[in-house]
Parts: sequence; C-alpha cells; structure tokens
Amino acid sequence: MRTSFETERLLLRELQPSDDIGMFELDSNPAVHKYLGKNPVTDIEQVREAITNIRQQYLENGIGRWAVILKETGEFIGWSGLKRHKNVNGHDVYYDLGYRFIEKHWGKGYAYETAKAFVDFGFSEMKLKKINAYADFDNYASRKVLEKAGMHFVNFFDDEGVQQAWYEIKNPNN
Repeated sequence: MRTSFETERLLLRELQPSDDIGMFELDSNPAVHKYLGKNPVTDIEQVREAITNIRQQYLENGIGRWAVILKETGEFIGWSGLKRHKNVNGHDVYYDLGYRFIEKHWGKGYAYETAKAFVDFGFSEMKLKKINAYADFDNYASRKVLEKAGMHFVNFFDDEGVQQAWYEIKNPNN
C-alpha cells in the first residue's frame, strides 16, 4: 500500500520523527484541544511518543494518521487519515477518519480536502466496506466537514461524559 499521495494543495504522507516540532505546535495549543478533552501536550517528548505509537500502527495495521504538508511551502500543517480503532460506541473494531490542524490553517478547506481524499483512499486502495468518524456534539465545524465528505450521521453517544456524534459512510462499490 502507498505511504503517501497528493491532493490539489497537499502532500499526505506517513508521519516521521522529524515532524515532532510541527506536532508540538499543533498539540500544545489549547484551542486545538477545545473539543478533545482540553488536555494539550506540555512537552515535546509527548508528541515524540505519539509519533512512535502512530508509526507502530503503520506496522501493525497498515494505516494510521498521516502528516499533512502544504505543497506550496513544504510546511507541516497537521495530520489526517484513517486509523484502525477499537471499542467506541459499541463497535469492536472499525476504521476511524480523523484530522487535526494547526490553528492558523483552520478555515481553508484542508480538513475537507484530506477527509475526502482518505475516504476515497479507504475505499479504493484499502477496500474497506465502511469508514466511521465521530466528533464532539458542539464541534459544528468538524461535523460539517464529515458531512461534506459524504459521511452520514448515525447517532449520538456518550464518551466519558461528552456527547459525541457518530458518522459513517459505506463503500459504494460493495
């Protein structure tokens, strides 16, 4: 399976240890964590460990979150992608679509561009039957991205006291 591909404006590739500074900028920002438990990282070693864990997911599952690089500048602007996930909203194992961007890159359509690209990748290259995602009930921007990428709302569920919206999209070729 490929380990990178491009969209119109972005290079999507596996995360590398050298992405640690960009990941720290992303995940140390409290605004980024508003709907993620309000627990930003405080030390670059935390993101280095996260990158190591994600790289292990590539080996074990063949997929994980990927770095998003702005082609025009070569800048790391966040991550996006599919992740094999377990035990959420009554689903033992599923493929989760997710994304997270450095705040100065919000509102530019990158989340949609990557979400759509990974839905297509999941269906055409990974031959998945279904892709799921979830977002905080109050995170209207993220929920709108999921819907624009073709995902359909299924239900609300409680995740450690936080109301979440569950989405799915089925492979149209199955």
